[in-house]
Amino acid sequence: MSGNQNTQAIICFGPFQEDIQTQELRKQGVRLRLPGQSFQILKMLLMRPGELVTREELLKELWPSETYVDFDHGVNAAVNRLREVLGDDTDNPRFIETLPRRGPLSA
Repeated sequence: MSGNQNTQAIICFGPFQEDIQTQELRKQGVRLRLPGQSFQILKMLLMRPGELVTREELLKELWPSETYVDFDHGVNAAVNRLREVLGDDTDNPRFIETLPRRGPLSA
């Protein structure tokens, strides 16, 4: 057996498909624009369906320890962009529910 296996990790949810390898999000085959940090948050949520992803986990994944940013603003903006692309609503979430002061929860 050759060590060069071509495996592609595609996660489907609702009408969406996330390709982990190419970092593309598609809706019914149409590629959607999703910034890198928003994609990383989506990936984290999809890898742990129904589980809480804490703000601390997002911080560690999205920004190296020596990076200084307004973390709250950055995470909020990335989650908002993700919700916008998914057509998700904070009042009636289908895909992302946010628990105050804790982080997003994948539905």
